[in-house]
Amino acid sequence: MGTVISLTMPVDPAAEGNAQEDELAAATAVVERLFLDLDQRFSLYRADSEASAIARGELSLRDASAVMRERYAEAVAWRLRTEGAFTPERPDGGLDLSGLIKAIAIQEAATSLLALGRPDWCLNAGGDVLVSGSPVPGSNEPWDAGIVDPADRGVLLAGYPLGQRHAALATSGSAERGDHIWGRPRDASAYTQVSVAAADITTADVLATAIVAGGRPMLDRATDGWDVAVLAIRADGELLATPGFRR
Repeated sequence: MGTVISLTMPVDPAAEGNAQEDELAAATAVVERLFLDLDQRFSLYRADSEASAIARGELSLRDASAVMRERYAEAVAWRLRTEGAFTPERPDGGLDLSGLIKAIAIQEAATSLLALGRPDWCLNAGGDVLVSGSPVPGSNEPWDAGIVDPADRGVLLAGYPLGQRHAALATSGSAERGDHIWGRPRDASAYTQVSVAAADITTADVLATAIVAGGRPMLDRATDGWDVAVLAIRADGELLATPGFRR
């Protein structure tokens, strides 16, 4: 998917070393397999993926796999909810579900980790973060997620506690991968980076992308229609933060 994935889990100092290492290795392997499976089907970085075949015109969406069509339908539903700010089509009309698939991969990995009996973890895929439990098992201590300055990747702009109200934080913008979000405004009021905290990673990821693309009107729709916290950075450097980020 053209990104880096990390899994963080607290270690129990009282547990036996080999058994704990085996559990951690099993959890890591599950996450790797889920991301690899989705990457093989949906990644436009792979010439042999189903998504690339569709992009080249070798395969129509009508003849694509059921899971491809299901994910497209989900993306279209988000397009309707965001009044077009989020879209699964590139400006040339080509299909690109990357704005949705990474979040789905994170969520599926989360489900598998919980099924393995791992309640405490932090999963980070290219800056999109989903957490469960606590870094201190059995406590209410939240996971602290940091948001970097798009103008200086070595500087943290803000932090956000994840775990109770919001378990997910997604950031969209041009700092990491260049200007890849279609339709975003080009004037000084445009947002160069938007971070959204939400209860689930799909909502956080989609709305972060939609706000970058749709500007202030979409930000207002997002905060009115969903339980989210937002930190937006304008092209002129001005910060706009909802109350959850003003700590």
